[in-house]
Amino acid sequence: MFKKLIHTDNSQTTIIIRLIVGAVFLSEGIQKFLFPAIRGAGRFEKIGLPSSEFLGSFVGTFEILCGVLILLGFLTRLASIPLIIIMLVAFATTKSEVYLEKGFWELLHGSRTDWAMLLGSIFLLIKGGGLWSLDKKIMKDGK
Repeated sequence: MFKKLIHTDNSQTTIIIRLIVGAVFLSEGIQKFLFPAIRGAGRFEKIGLPSSEFLGSFVGTFEILCGVLILLGFLTRLASIPLIIIMLVAFATTKSEVYLEKGFWELLHGSRTDWAMLLGSIFLLIKGGGLWSLDKKIMKDGK
């Protein structure tokens, strides 16, 4: 089971996606604690999510933890799952309102980073960490 979880290919370019996805989520997670009124609990309260204090810390912690795991390429597939869920919830809670109030083009414009993070996370779920990852090192050492 563990070997399947860390399995990855020899792609040398996957690191580019890992760096983008990992750095953005790490940064966003840290900002939920540094600026809780606008990035964390305050934002969750503004959009009407329950238990906003808990959710701000919960989501921020997962973004930091999974961002670091993805940057290291350790448990890449597993780390991408919570990030996919976070992005799907973000779309459902914030982007539908943009669509209804401002239309399709504003939705596309305002969600470009969200789409990039969602698709990057899905890519990592499918492909794994790539050649330059701890997952690959563990796979080689475990043979």
